[in-house]
This record gives sequence, C-alpha cells and structure tokens, in this order.
Amino acid sequence: MLTIMPIYGTRPEAIKMVPIVSALRSSAHFECLVAVTGQHRMMLDQVNELFGVIPDFDLNIHKAKQSLNGIMARTLDGIDNILSIHRPDAVVVQGDTTTSTAGAIAAFNHGIPVIHVEAGLRSGDIASPFPEEGNRKVTSQITKLHLAPTALSKDNLIREGISPFDVVVTGNTVIDALLATLDKKVLFEDLRLEQLSAPDSKILLVTTHRRENQGDAMRGVGQAIAEIARREPAVTIVLPVHKNPIVREAVLPPLEGLTNVIVTEPLSYGEFTRLMAMSTIVLTDSGGVQEEAPSLGKPVLVMRENTERPEAVHAGTVKLIGTDPQNIVREVATLFNNSQAFSQMANAVNPYGDGRAAERTVAAIAELFGVGKRMADFESDRLRAVSNPEHPVDVVSVKDNN
Repeated sequence: MLTIMPIYGTRPEAIKMVPIVSALRSSAHFECLVAVTGQHRMMLDQVNELFGVIPDFDLNIHKAKQSLNGIMARTLDGIDNILSIHRPDAVVVQGDTTTSTAGAIAAFNHGIPVIHVEAGLRSGDIASPFPEEGNRKVTSQITKLHLAPTALSKDNLIREGISPFDVVVTGNTVIDALLATLDKKVLFEDLRLEQLSAPDSKILLVTTHRRENQGDAMRGVGQAIAEIARREPAVTIVLPVHKNPIVREAVLPPLEGLTNVIVTEPLSYGEFTRLMAMSTIVLTDSGGVQEEAPSLGKPVLVMRENTERPEAVHAGTVKLIGTDPQNIVREVATLFNNSQAFSQMANAVNPYGDGRAAERTVAAIAELFGVGKRMADFESDRLRAVSNPEHPVDVVSVKDNN
C-alpha cells in the first residue's frame, strides 16, 4: 500500500484535514499516517477528538508567545526527523499556516511529493492576510498536486504558471466537516449559550484575531462591539475570545458591564458550529468562517481590507467592511433593522463545496499514483455569472465591495 502522510497543526487545518484522513483510511490503496505539530494545542486536540483521529506522530511544538520563525524552525526539524525514518510516498498539507509551509518544505527537501489542499487562494497583497498569503505562494511553488477548492482558485494557479493538469477542483473539505459536525448535535458547556437556543433569539456572533488587525484596528473593533450592544439592546452579542493576550487586551475593556455581551473562552469546533447555525449575523475577520457561515445562510460581515475568498462576496452573502468602528456599527445596524438588506444577504449559497471534497481529494491522489481515476471537478463556475466578466473576481478588497 502507498503511505500518505497528512501534516497539520492548527484547528483550522484539522477541521479541513480530518475528512481527508477518514477518506484515506477508508481507501484500499493507502495507508494513512497522521503527523501533527501542535502549533495550536488544545483547539487542535478538540477537533481530532471530535472526529476520532489519533495522530501517529505529535511534535507538540506549542510554546507560550511563540514566534512565526520559532514555529517554522521547530516544525522543520521535527518533520525532517519523521520523514527521514518513515519515508511516506507523499505528504498532504492544508492551506496557509506556518505548519503547512514548513511541512511542505521538509517534504520537498526529501524529494517527497507535496499535495496541497485548499490551494490557489490569493488576496493579491503579500502583507494581508499575514503570513498566510506568503505561505500559500511559497507552498504552491513546491507542490506536485494542487487541490483547489473552487474554479477561481484554479484560475489563480494557472495564471501563476501551474499546469492545469496538476490542479483538481475538489470543493472545500470544510463543508464536509461542517455537515458531519451539525449531525452530532453537540451541547454547549456554557449554559448561557444553551439559553440562546430559542428560535426568535437575535444573535450577533463575533470572532476577531487577525495579526494585521492587532493594535489600533482591534481596539476599534472592541469599541464598535460595545456601541452595537448599546444601540441594539435586543441583540445578544457572543464573542468567543481568542487566547492571544494581545487580542484580549484590545477587545475586552470596552465590553465590561454590558449585559447583552457574552464573552466566552474559545469554543470547541462542535460548539462553534452549533452557535454559528443559531446566529442571526456573523461579524468576523476569520478566513474559514467566510466559507462556513454562507453554507448556513448567515450574512457575514468581514472586518478585513481584502479577502482571498471572493466567491461568497460575489454571491452576495459576504461583505467586506474593513475595521473602521463607525462602518462596523453602521453595517451591523443595517442588517438588523433593514429586512430587505438582511434577506438579500441571507442566501443559503454554498460556493465552497457539496460535502464530497474529501472523496475527490483521495480520487485525485489515487490518479497521481496510477491506482485510480479523478472524479469530475466540483462545479463552482456558476459563480462567474454573478460577477462582472470584465472585473476579475480572484481578488476582492473593501473598495471593490462598497
């Protein structure tokens, strides 16, 4: 049997990799050896436990106040040792983290083929998102098989000189994981969230953590959330706050004493998925949430200046609003108080997948090694019809979206 080694280290990677791990382990062609770095520790473990994945190798590199270069160095060293001993036929890395790029470089240096899941996303700005945009571009240069979530991502790769034959449009495995998790009916550990499950509850779900937003922009986000809470007393704002002390020091002070703001510790993936399904509106600077929430018919306001995930923006269920506090307050108020504006965004558009991305992924790997055939590409071309053909839709910024 061929040995395939998925390598991942953060919660977002785990969410998108566990469907592939499951599909590989169900295949007659492959042995799957899972290597995790522990770039995120507790949140990574929660996802693996939810889906019953026990890693074969765990580098446990996480350290308090870890730097990007520290993560890169420890991951390269640890993965190098694993690859030297076990020599898989290919490694699979996901997305844009330091773990994924380090894992790809380590495999490339061993002459082991790299398979890149969620390939081809681009913002067009090397500094935003940081370091993710740079990580993706580096990984693309040393990848053997590019698994693009959408046709637009495939186009990005082709424009950069990647052979079309080396790119397969799979859809995004985040939808596979989302659908599987919703079926699990996970309970909230925080009873305050369980009390929000009434169907008429108005809930604003907020997540914020991006490096490029830290500092004045993130302090402004905290001020905007507080202003929304005062203006919309019938709305419950839920903020699962990131563990990063820089994020907490910026966002939390303005929220003290506001009775309609619930601040929680980071939620498990199962809890977060359920909360997202319960929410009315999602306000975020996350990348993954831009993919998940549209599948649930939730309007998403993105506190970033650009996005490498333009499909849902052009479908109308995601809007870039930047980090200006007044604009954040205005956009949220519009959706809560203008039923037409809300209904226009609350379209259950699913541009990112149909729940079969992991199946397409394993089929593409099988063809790479001559033991199977690819499936047909995931059809995301329909999104082109909602965009202006004279205006490329691979990059979207705030100025394009307002």
